[in-house]
Amino acid sequence: MPTDCDVVVVGAGIQGAGVAEALSAAGHSVVILEQAGVAAATSSRSSKLIHGGLRYLESAQFNLVYECLRERRWLLANKPQLVRMVPFYIPVYRHSQRPAWLVRLGLTLYALLAGVTSGQSRFRSIPHREWDSLAGLDTHNLVSVYRYYDAQTDDAALTRDVMEAAISSGARLICPGALLGAELTSSEVRVDFVAEGQLNTLHTRVLVNCCGPWVAATNDLCTPRLNLPELELVAGAHIELPVSLGEKIFYVEAEDGRAVFVMPWQGHILVGTTERKYTGDPRDVAPTEEEKAYLLQTVQQYFPMTRNLKISNICESFAGLRVLPKSSDNPFSRPRDTIICCDDLKRPRILAVAGGKLTSYRATAHTIVKKLHKTLSISAPKP
Repeated sequence: MPTDCDVVVVGAGIQGAGVAEALSAAGHSVVILEQAGVAAATSSRSSKLIHGGLRYLESAQFNLVYECLRERRWLLANKPQLVRMVPFYIPVYRHSQRPAWLVRLGLTLYALLAGVTSGQSRFRSIPHREWDSLAGLDTHNLVSVYRYYDAQTDDAALTRDVMEAAISSGARLICPGALLGAELTSSEVRVDFVAEGQLNTLHTRVLVNCCGPWVAATNDLCTPRLNLPELELVAGAHIELPVSLGEKIFYVEAEDGRAVFVMPWQGHILVGTTERKYTGDPRDVAPTEEEKAYLLQTVQQYFPMTRNLKISNICESFAGLRVLPKSSDNPFSRPRDTIICCDDLKRPRILAVAGGKLTSYRATAHTIVKKLHKTLSISAPKP
């Protein structure tokens, strides 16, 4: 039976956009189904960073950090209009849980993983005489300050750019398009969806589920369902405050030891993130009052200029959802590797992508292309 396309990608966040771009660039016909909008959920609610993830070194996620640093290098070279290097500052105080020697060790390892010949890997200790220039940072009991470099982006703009590249390569975006069900047969995957109030059907060779926080719910609409690992959603909140710290990003330690970013964003500062388990409808996720207070208290601990601000002064706040393997461990220390499941290891026709990072979306997409090579290398039936 002839098919309408080679691949249907469900979801137009950064993972879905990346998969669509990679597959269409490889010469495959691709249709993207998106129920709300490009980058409408998690991909517009991140910390806006393209980075290796310095804190993941604490949990020995070396492969993840190396992959993300490699991808950061590619994005800086190929999307300079969207991704730029920014100085990051780590203040270390007498009360800090991570002493100066440990921070220096982490930065040294981070530089080695980035490539010591790269200018992007350099870091240094800021001398005491320069501390007064650090955007009003509280210097009481300050022991050391380290500066290194990572990258910042507009996550939604990056996702839209990747989607536009996919469309330029021939992919077709159907938005809004809500999946009703998908059924695998011997010759195709039948995909039923609603668009513009009408029931529609697509016949495709492959379905790729890139639905982020909806990955498990979308998997339930597929026949057969994939055997996904137990997953849970972890919410991360950010707040925006009406002050400016210039172009510097500060990487500080909250009272409970969690790492929090304080960064420039559209003339203000963006502070985040938190981590709490979330069990509600993904569409309803929002920062709690406790999270707002936690982030405000953290920034006030380090920047005296913000100590007159109250929760009512927060300009904007948002929360995004991470998809992580279910575990009793603290979300802060859990693995952040992308999980890819499929119906058949040799010639998969239904795949699901759970988790994944903004920085490494291309690596995830290339893995999907490799997994589908045998499936899509067989000549498609002629229409």
